[in-house]
Amino acid sequence: MAEQWNYAGPVTQLSSSQGVVTLVDESTFAISGSAGDMSPGGAQGLFVRDTRIISRFEVLVNGTGTEPLAAVTDDPFSATFVSRCLPAPGRADSTLMVFRSRYVGQGMREVLSLRNFADEATACTVEVFVGADFADLFAVKEGRVGAEPRTGEVTVEVTPVGTAATGSEATSKPAGITYAYRRGGVARGVEIRFVGAAGLSPDLATFEVIVPPRGEWTTCIEIAPVIDGTAFAPKYRCGEPVERAVPTERLAQWRRQVPQVETDHPGLKEVIARSAEDLGALRIFDPDYPERVVVAAGAPWFMTVFGRDSLLTAWMALLVDPDLARGVLQTLARFQGEEVDPRHEEEPGRILHEMRFGDAASLSLGGGSIYYGTADATPLFVMLLGEMRRWGVAREMVDELLPNAARAIEWIEQFGDADGDGYVEYRRATDRGLANQGWKDSWDGIRYADGRVAEAPIALCEVQAYTYGAYLASAHFAFEAGDTATYDRFRAKAAHLKAAFNRDFWLEEKGWFAVGLDADKKPIDSLTSNIGHCLWTGIVDEDKAQQVAEALVSPAMFTGWGLRTLSNESGGYNPISYHCGSVWPHDTAIAAAGLARYGFDGAAQKLIFALLDAAGAQGGRLPELFSGLDRGELTVPVGYPTSCSPQAWSAASPLLCLRTLLRLDPWIPYGKTWLSPNLPEGIGYLKVEGIPLAGSRVTIEVGSEVPGGVAIEGLPPEIEVIRAPRRPSTAV
Repeated sequence: MAEQWNYAGPVTQLSSSQGVVTLVDESTFAISGSAGDMSPGGAQGLFVRDTRIISRFEVLVNGTGTEPLAAVTDDPFSATFVSRCLPAPGRADSTLMVFRSRYVGQGMREVLSLRNFADEATACTVEVFVGADFADLFAVKEGRVGAEPRTGEVTVEVTPVGTAATGSEATSKPAGITYAYRRGGVARGVEIRFVGAAGLSPDLATFEVIVPPRGEWTTCIEIAPVIDGTAFAPKYRCGEPVERAVPTERLAQWRRQVPQVETDHPGLKEVIARSAEDLGALRIFDPDYPERVVVAAGAPWFMTVFGRDSLLTAWMALLVDPDLARGVLQTLARFQGEEVDPRHEEEPGRILHEMRFGDAASLSLGGGSIYYGTADATPLFVMLLGEMRRWGVAREMVDELLPNAARAIEWIEQFGDADGDGYVEYRRATDRGLANQGWKDSWDGIRYADGRVAEAPIALCEVQAYTYGAYLASAHFAFEAGDTATYDRFRAKAAHLKAAFNRDFWLEEKGWFAVGLDADKKPIDSLTSNIGHCLWTGIVDEDKAQQVAEALVSPAMFTGWGLRTLSNESGGYNPISYHCGSVWPHDTAIAAAGLARYGFDGAAQKLIFALLDAAGAQGGRLPELFSGLDRGELTVPVGYPTSCSPQAWSAASPLLCLRTLLRLDPWIPYGKTWLSPNLPEGIGYLKVEGIPLAGSRVTIEVGSEVPGGVAIEGLPPEIEVIRAPRRPSTAV
């Protein structure tokens, strides 16, 4: 299990340019080609709870594959694949089309149909080849399947078939193939049930059918996961209407409640709509607490709870749905560290990095395997809880989690700052943990300007910024409770950290902050996008902000599509690396919010419109990351292999950009909301309807025809609207 956390080898190629279609529902996802086939030997297959339960699923008609025509994905969890059978020898056109309607969710259902457009009946042999290797998710992602010694044993059992199907319907009792896998105490399996198969073997179901003239033949295939001897019913069963399925109802409800955006900028509206749709697809629900909505990190590889990813996504998505933040905070609090365990890097009060289910014995979140090796999730937990309070939502939940916030602060002070110098550092507890434990967590993600890879312990600049935000949130919690002594203590800690940070991390000769301090407390001097996060939390002294802004939007950092993670003038720069020169949309969006916070609206808008253009060039969706090549070289962003799409914080990034354009900064407990929209040229009108704020649904309208240029409706009358941007120096 632990090896996956520190993998540094090659990755399996997977990109939309290969015609790959990904369907996802919570911890189930399917990857196939554009005809619907899942071909063996690569990254395709059906995955349930971090295990590939189907590694081959291919349909042949009369001994040959079909020619893909279209793949229609109306929902994140369903698709219809349309293809045609190859023409008979001597004929220009085929008269047979194949339709495959697929639904994933705790397994899979596929309705397979052949339509005959000829005037005479057509006899066909339909073959469905299947296979199961029960490979670990990361072994598939990283291309290690088949390259490493196989452990465990796979067995196959074939259930006798019923009668063959003829005419327009498939009529028989389901027959099937069952694969079982055991490795030590881990038992997994899959049942593949066929309706109307004429013959079955360990890897093949055969149908002998006659499709009527101008008619259709249909069958249904159902795939159910087996965990520790128990078969779990797929959410979509053969013969049951899809409309009643829980994922359909949940997605429909989500679509009804998300705020609506009206604007004369078509790109902005398209991207915001895509963001909301993708976030809806990435929600997962804990069976132990079905009312808790948690956002997974990304499809297809990270459909699970991540501390940092889920927290930042929930923060950016507050404009849409605070229930995401509620569920994320409650779930992370539920699994907050209790003891010192070096194997999983668990420590009292620490917020987890990642939860995985590969060896889980149940379908609850509680059965997952947890790794805690992250330096930033714990302060981000406190920051998000404070932001929930500022938005005036879920007050009782925030109160209930205040003890968890206090435990998180204790971790920051005792374990995070192990040497007592006031900074939060990280160093992995064993050689199986993550070498880097900030958001750039690849092994080479933190470098000096000359290209050398920094070694832990490392104090990252953005981790100090998040810690600063956590101290301020704790101070305001204490102020509300009337605890003056605690309020003064955390205000003083925040002020001391800010002063020390601006002294020790600032590189006067370069004009930017170091990405971190190394084991000798010397600056790691490369120019990185991390400093944008420092602007976002307000830890940067205002007399240094101008130089930071100039460095961020310089040609060395700004590609025209977004910010490079590492300057192209730094040693180790690689535009197609994971963290050393690529562009991450969430990173750029946070930097834009930071620039706007310090009054650099032009620079912020420059980054925002770059992201909008990047999304527009990629079908309205921002992937997890893309290359750092300059926009002047190519007219579209160059993709990154294995990039998640949709991915949570990339999907939420346009929402943070929208909030940045509105310059919306609520502070409901103090009876104030800052609102000072500053729309750039290209946006003449903007209306956001249904923002959840202060227990109400608020509408903000901006435009030259709006009285006063901006109007806000639905806010409780006791909340004062301040028509000015809130700056770092603004105190309440």
